[in-house]
Amino acid sequence: MASATKIQNVESPPVCPAPRELVGVVAELHGALRGLDCLLSSALDAFDASLGSASQEKYRGLYIAPEQVNLLLNRQPGQPSFVIDRASGLALWPPTEGSFARRMADSYGLSGFELDVLLIALAPEYDLRYERLYAYLQDDVTRKRPTVDLILALLCPSGIERMQHRPVFSADAPLVRQGIVHLVADPQQTDPPLLARYVKPDEQIVHHLLGDTGLDSRLAPFVRPSAGEASLADLHVADETRAHLIRVAEVMAEGRLHVWLHGPAGIGKRQAAAAVARHAGYALLTIDVTGIAADEIGPTVTLAMRQAWLRGAILCLGGIHGWLDSPIATEAVAALLTESPCHIIFASEREMPSALRQHVADVHLPLPDAALRATCWQSALGELGRKADERRLATLANLFRLTPGQIEAAAAEAVRQARLHAKQRDGIGALPFASMDDCIAAARGQSAGRLDGLAGKIDSRATWSDIVLPDDALSQLHELCQRVEHRGKVLDEWGFAERSVRGQGCSVLFAGPSGTGKTMAAEVIANDLGLDLYCIDLAGVVSKYIGETEKNLDRIFSAAESANAILFFDEADALFGKRSEVKDSHDRYANLEISYLLQKMERYEGVTILATNLRQNLDEAFMRRLAFIVHFPFPDEEQRRRIWSGVWPAGVPLAEDIDPGVLAGQLKFSGGHIRNVALAAAFLAAGDGQPVGQAHVLRAAQRELQKIGKSLTPGEQPSRATA
Repeated sequence: MASATKIQNVESPPVCPAPRELVGVVAELHGALRGLDCLLSSALDAFDASLGSASQEKYRGLYIAPEQVNLLLNRQPGQPSFVIDRASGLALWPPTEGSFARRMADSYGLSGFELDVLLIALAPEYDLRYERLYAYLQDDVTRKRPTVDLILALLCPSGIERMQHRPVFSADAPLVRQGIVHLVADPQQTDPPLLARYVKPDEQIVHHLLGDTGLDSRLAPFVRPSAGEASLADLHVADETRAHLIRVAEVMAEGRLHVWLHGPAGIGKRQAAAAVARHAGYALLTIDVTGIAADEIGPTVTLAMRQAWLRGAILCLGGIHGWLDSPIATEAVAALLTESPCHIIFASEREMPSALRQHVADVHLPLPDAALRATCWQSALGELGRKADERRLATLANLFRLTPGQIEAAAAEAVRQARLHAKQRDGIGALPFASMDDCIAAARGQSAGRLDGLAGKIDSRATWSDIVLPDDALSQLHELCQRVEHRGKVLDEWGFAERSVRGQGCSVLFAGPSGTGKTMAAEVIANDLGLDLYCIDLAGVVSKYIGETEKNLDRIFSAAESANAILFFDEADALFGKRSEVKDSHDRYANLEISYLLQKMERYEGVTILATNLRQNLDEAFMRRLAFIVHFPFPDEEQRRRIWSGVWPAGVPLAEDIDPGVLAGQLKFSGGHIRNVALAAAFLAAGDGQPVGQAHVLRAAQRELQKIGKSLTPGEQPSRATA
């Protein structure tokens, strides 16, 4: 976040704020046109004199008489058709203090000559008599608009001055580059020379001068709805951020600032822009350039800047980040900023390109902390006429790192679901309290889909009653859930977050043999917390190409931040093993990949679960970064009995010879293998049309042992079976 000192030192051109109402513009224009009338009167006299007797031709302007041909041949090259005895540099539209001409000159860097060009081009838009006058002077009844040649003839007493002022109509001159006037070709001519092109003022300037202050029709498709009349005090932001926005608004009131306002989607960038504009004394015009063709964005932004300037507003540009992926486009924006007549606030989800740093102040809107998120929930539900328990709101705020916009949408969805459930239950309207389950489901809906394509989502149905572990391991899992639930209180309210930006998430290691419940434990935690669980496919993450593994990891962790998900790396020893001794460049790069992963884990604010069968493969530097290390031992006989007792669904018919204690004592399987055996035995029993019996379990156990390279001897009884 930029400091106040840095903001005040940002280099940008002086901005002349537009007045709230156009006072005296008509009178100013009348005065300038009276000067133009005098000039045209002199021009008409000079023009008639130059034609002599040919000026009386009945059909002059419709054809070229022989006398006119001789006049044209006798004229010096570059000499206009008429010469006015006029003092050089005499302005038709002088930029007096406080005038519209002065504002144009100051904001767009126009000279007095360029203002006169604009006036001559504007005249037919105000009074059609100028069309006939221009047609007469151009000796063509079809030429009702002033051409470059006519304007130079009117304003330049000599051929030398014509050559000096001709660059005013070049593509890089302010009038044309800023789209204030357009050089239009006659439809009857193919690629006419510059002198033959008509000079037409932009319709935006015309409408404004004629009193039409409505929105330019060319901008209408891109204008976003108003962000409301929120003040800076109403924003759901931290006090530090609010103070920074106040400083930004105060500097903007002085007219020397453009701002890059960035933060995640739904953070409230447009609301913040509107509040800043209001505090600085401006209106806000919000344009979203998403969907505009790349070659049209520059002209559209130029048009939007002038619209904001004419309205006395700050321009808020959204959807700009996609366009700025191109370095050429970034340079184009930098060029636009140096000439912008208005303040610009860029609203983006990305950080500011470095090429713009000398022109724009950087302002970051961070994700609100847990306390602010709870306030957002309370406010959103309150606006919908619903209540929620403060403790529940705190839990929601801790579990889901949502933006204010996402919270508002989630609250609305939760209320809709509450109404539906209440209606289904007893036919009445919604209850005054929003259900916690409805709020959690709605919050999860705001995060859904962010990791799709990067990781596989696990449907978490397991509960605490489904998992069998030693007491200490279970205690650690409960402590893990408590850590997530009370994260906001400890880190934000109690101040631990201020001590370090690292370690604010929860990285956990599940270590133990295959089938001991590591995946089930991850499901239990996700189900208990109400968070989505995603399993990371390591085969899709690790790449042999330099830099690709880091890119894959960055995509996963970035998506996970907004997905509010638990990341589960199964068989993680493949990626998180001991960093090898550096023997060649490949070893060195592999170690860099692991170091990069450790950094991403430390900065990730959610839960990361690593499951490994080989705890000894993890080095000390890695272990230090873990909040919990939970050991999943091979279950003892009592634990196996409990697993066998709970493995059968209520609808499974069991024979009398099924004894969990006997099975636990004789079949030394882990929990995962026990579940496989139980399922296989159920299928065998269903095929026999019988309840599940000991014989079915024995046959299923034999198949399970075959998978791990062991077998039961023929005729061996379950009481003697060993795994």
